[in-house]
Amino acid sequence: MGEAVRQRPRLDGLAIGLMVVLCTLWGVQQVGTKVAIEQGLPPLLQATLRAAIATALLLLWVLAREGRRGVARLFAQDGSLRPGVVIAVLFALEFILLFTGVQYTSASRAVLLLYTAPFFTALGAHLVLPGERLRPVPALGLSLAFAGVAVTVLDGGAAGGSALGDALMIGAAAAWGVTTVVVKASPALGRIPAAKLLLWQLGGSVPILFLAAAAAGQVVVPHATPLAWASLAYQSVIVAFASYLAWFWLVTRYPAGRLSAFTFLTPLIGVAAAAVLLGEPATLGLVVGLGCVIVGLWLVNRR
Repeated sequence: MGEAVRQRPRLDGLAIGLMVVLCTLWGVQQVGTKVAIEQGLPPLLQATLRAAIATALLLLWVLAREGRRGVARLFAQDGSLRPGVVIAVLFALEFILLFTGVQYTSASRAVLLLYTAPFFTALGAHLVLPGERLRPVPALGLSLAFAGVAVTVLDGGAAGGSALGDALMIGAAAAWGVTTVVVKASPALGRIPAAKLLLWQLGGSVPILFLAAAAAGQVVVPHATPLAWASLAYQSVIVAFASYLAWFWLVTRYPAGRLSAFTFLTPLIGVAAAAVLLGEPATLGLVVGLGCVIVGLWLVNRR
């Protein structure tokens, strides 16, 4: 538990396959969030319950695998307190902005703007992580992938946004990107297992999210439909618990910039999901954007 995890210089087949699965799950997430809000589950209460449920599942998972000693190790002193609090605050901020912003924009536009996060990650990694400087070809790949997202937005397939919604979603993207850089830059966080890394974010964010929900007057018994609760279950169990655990396992073993670049698939999947499930418009720009993203990812990950 005290030894640093060995870093791998590039993404292998396992990392690429897992990232495709994660991007699919995350792409559908914004649709689920939008549906739950429309079906009567207040956004900040939804964010709080999501983090609390996922935290409980994480502790049960560690208990089942490692017993009480495993759970005790999660709370042991290991030098991760200070950076752990930082990423807990950043995580809470991300989801306060995200769950508030999705009220003011379409699900497709929300996911597109949220996944500008790789640029904040890549820029931050370039500035503070000597081993992840942006070289010309990967930088070109990132730019091309971003162009694919921009084409999709400008094409009109993600209509229905607002200046407030856009600003909140970009703020959430910035908080996510900075969180990833902090995880990579902190030696203490690099030595702890993925379960504890996730616990810092999920468990640490619960009181902050609860206070935000209380301040917004959203700590009430909601008149939510079964569909809203089903969406919350998906977000809590599949996304916040299982997918985040996998994400932080990856981020401690592979280059942060290359992993984050892969997340450009998520907005395109999200736009497609919004079109199919919510009837939001998707156009030829989606196909053009997808082509740009695929080529961009190839440039980022080429030997």
